[in-house]
Amino acid sequence: MVTLQTIELVRKEFGVNINLGASNVSFGLPDRLSINQAFLALAIQLGATCSITDPTKLGATVKATDLLLGRDENSLRYIKYFRAAEKLREAEAAKAA
Repeated sequence: MVTLQTIELVRKEFGVNINLGASNVSFGLPDRLSINQAFLALAIQLGATCSITDPTKLGATVKATDLLLGRDENSLRYIKYFRAAEKLREAEAAKAA
C-alpha cells in the first residue's frame, strides 16, 4: 500500500513519470503472475507510466488496464496487441508441430 500511495502522491504533486519493477512485489509468494498482474493494474491506475517487466507475461495486463481506464479509444491498442499475440502463438504452435 505504501508503494501505491507513493506512486499516486508523486504523480499528483510533481507530474513526473513513474517507473517501477512490477515483479518485485511478489518475491517468495506462490502464483507470482497473478500478484504481479493485480499490482501492475493498481499502479497504472494510480499513475505509474512505465514498468520493468516481461511483456510476454504482463503486456496483456497493461493493454487491458489502459482499455478499462478509458485510455484506449475504441479498444484499438488492445485489439492490435491481442491479434499480434494470437499470431505469435499460432506461429509457435506451427513450429512445434
